Amino acid sequence: MLNKHRGAAARIVILTLALIFLYLPIMTLVVYSFNDSKMVTVWTSFSLKWYGVLVQDQAIISALLTSLTIAFMAAAASVIIGTMAAFVMVRVHTFAGESAFMLFMTAPMVLPEVVTGLALLLLYVTLGDFIPFFADRGIAAIWFAHVTFCSAYATVVIRSRFLELDTSIEEAAKDLGAGPLKVFFAVMLPSLMPAEIAAFLLSFTMSMDDVVITSFIAGPESTILPMLIFSSIRRGLSPEINALASIIIFVASIGTFIGWLSLVRKEKRIAADVAKANAEAKAEREKIFARSRMSRV
Repeated sequence: MLNKHRGAAARIVILTLALIFLYLPIMTLVVYSFNDSKMVTVWTSFSLKWYGVLVQDQAIISALLTSLTIAFMAAAASVIIGTMAAFVMVRVHTFAGESAFMLFMTAPMVLPEVVTGLALLLLYVTLGDFIPFFADRGIAAIWFAHVTFCSAYATVVIRSRFLELDTSIEEAAKDLGAGPLKVFFAVMLPSLMPAEIAAFLLSFTMSMDDVVITSFIAGPESTILPMLIFSSIRRGLSPEINALASIIIFVASIGTFIGWLSLVRKEKRIAADVAKANAEAKAEREKIFARSRMSRV
């Protein structure tokens, strides 16, 4: 009994130290964002001055809107590509080049970002003379680069959900006369929705905080928020950046909670629908069995 209590106390201590190690810097940043002094590490008094300065900074607002636009479009495209790739990997079992397809779809996950950024830069320079899309290296070019590596992560997330789907429901829908598109959109897609949301949030987050790849390919007129923050930090710490980081932390926390809550509700709804369908099927089988016994009598 004594060893059991010691083990529980040790786990609590380790968990507490880990949480302090992870969240103490974040809490320090949030606290100092309300500091009235321009010196980041010297506390003077509580103030919201730097939040007001942040709202009036047009460069940061423009970079934020650009980052949100790119992240939303990249996440949407990555989810679509990831869904199609996962469908091919799971449902189309044998086809020519299956191993190569899986390798190329997941390769951006293991390639260093420096290599990916350099490869995309060479691609843009090579094709820039023929396609203005690559020559400008604007928002569209950054979006294309973000989709390149975000789609790999989206594929892995959605594929794991594909492997857990109950194929009997799809077969029942086909027996009732539903076509392939009807089965996909009416049966498979609702079951995939938790993974779709998770893949979208993951892709959105990765696109929002990417610096390395974007630094290679972004043109002089395409500045996203992470690049602006990185360049500002190199010139020294600023309470304005602390305020911006605090807002990002707050928004990310709210978004994560909403996403988690929607996933939990979706999972419960799907489980309830499956249980209801199983109960109805069981009742139908019992009716058929009872009729067969009566007919024999």
